[in-house]
Amino acid sequence: MAVISKKIPAPDKIEIKTALLSVFDKTGIIELARALSARGVRLLSTGGTYKAIAAEGLAVTDVSEVTQFPEIMDGRVKTLHPKVHGGLLAIRDDAEHQEAMKAHGIDGIDLLVVNLYPFEDVRAAGGDYPTTVENIDIGGPAMIRASAKNHAYVTVITDPADYTELTEQLSANTGKTAYAFRQRMAAKAYARTAAYDAAISNWFAEALSIDTPRYRTIGGVLKEEMRYGENPHQKAAFYVTGEKRPGVSTAVLLQGKQLSYNNINDTDAAYELVAEFLPEKSPACAIIKHANPCGVATGPTLLEAYKRALACDSVSAFGGIIALNQTLDAETAEEIIKLFTEVIIAPDVTDEAKAIVARKPNLRLLSAGGLPDARAAGITAKTVSGGLLVQSRDNGMVEDLELKVVTNRAPTAQELEDMKFAFKVGKHVKSNAVVYAKDGQTAGIGAGQMSRVDSARIAALKADEAAKALGLAIPMTRGSAVASEAFLPFADGLLSMIAAGATAVIQPGGSMRDQEVIDAANEHNVAMVFTGMRHFRH
Repeated sequence: MAVISKKIPAPDKIEIKTALLSVFDKTGIIELARALSARGVRLLSTGGTYKAIAAEGLAVTDVSEVTQFPEIMDGRVKTLHPKVHGGLLAIRDDAEHQEAMKAHGIDGIDLLVVNLYPFEDVRAAGGDYPTTVENIDIGGPAMIRASAKNHAYVTVITDPADYTELTEQLSANTGKTAYAFRQRMAAKAYARTAAYDAAISNWFAEALSIDTPRYRTIGGVLKEEMRYGENPHQKAAFYVTGEKRPGVSTAVLLQGKQLSYNNINDTDAAYELVAEFLPEKSPACAIIKHANPCGVATGPTLLEAYKRALACDSVSAFGGIIALNQTLDAETAEEIIKLFTEVIIAPDVTDEAKAIVARKPNLRLLSAGGLPDARAAGITAKTVSGGLLVQSRDNGMVEDLELKVVTNRAPTAQELEDMKFAFKVGKHVKSNAVVYAKDGQTAGIGAGQMSRVDSARIAALKADEAAKALGLAIPMTRGSAVASEAFLPFADGLLSMIAAGATAVIQPGGSMRDQEVIDAANEHNVAMVFTGMRHFRH
């Protein structure tokens, strides 16, 4: 049964007489303690925070003196006590609560300053199971939730970034805080504990291989507010989950304007694609437009990889996102700035390249500090009306698959390499996806069509246009390998690919009409392999 409120109105201003400070991150805590002490606020504290404040010569009381109970069990039990929680939860204007405080010797606590054990950091650093469990904070979240519930009388601060506003509140209100401020801090406090618990529950699910836990929560920390979302009438912000996966969330903006919602989405797509190609094997470049690749290539140098990627569709590349799998060098930077580009992202950038890109001050340049591991586990999520769709990250790699030759003719060594290249790229193309490739370079890409036949035709059309732009006699699809990210349901799609000049096809297989498609391939002496794995991308 729900608890009925006594409907006691919250006062506007509450004087801070007693404050409890207990923080893991001690950034700014000494300065805050000094400011509170100067106002005559009684300071209570615990553990390392108590020692740090006392070392500054400030008057501070250990919580164990208040509770008359020592810290025990390696500090696991220190604030879980009625004299702490009663002081935080008591409704000051409730006669029954006042009587209980007097009867049990409980003093009110008007300000709680707490931040939590670094569970997220320990998890991201790959801490072992016991270490990660030990960094689950118990007393901190309990006090935060108690204070936030009683925000009518208690101010709760969970982020060092709010210390300045707290001291400004005290200065503007003669040692008091306003109700509106306490409300905002309470909302932030509950969001913090929710994100903290989300990180813990998701870690348990991962550690125990629980793929579909009964409850799934996803938390994040605001990184930046955006001017708008996908469209100007939509509001948006960028939140980071704390996952230490190199990419757009960890990247440093070396120059250029703030990234937009669409920039972030497209840059993530570009960087995840280029990470499929290991930098120690070959330089690679991916050019993305509206989350779809318009050109991908490897090459003997990063410059050559960029030029080859651009050649696939130089028209669509205008205003696109360029992702590189190696450090951006001066020679490549000089070539890239010839084209209008929104974003460049690379694992690192040389000083010479930075100076070259600086000639285009609006061009956003990101250093990601590394490449994401394409094989790494993890989850992805998207919203639907009233819910979340959550799945494991698509970390399937064509190199790890046992490819099955299903036609009379087996692919040549070069065709096999081109098949694998095309299938890697197809994994990152919106379905239905068809990708032609030749010699480590995309020749044509068809994306997001309702019919796979249309995707095949569009990819061939793009290849024809690219050939004309480059002055080639025939398009690169002639003699190419082609990948379909899902099975070919009918032979018509294959026939469109063959008409474009493909000589080898890679696809998952699994259609009821597989034999019909295989027969068509044999009839045209086309090699075909099945992967047994599809890569739908919606």
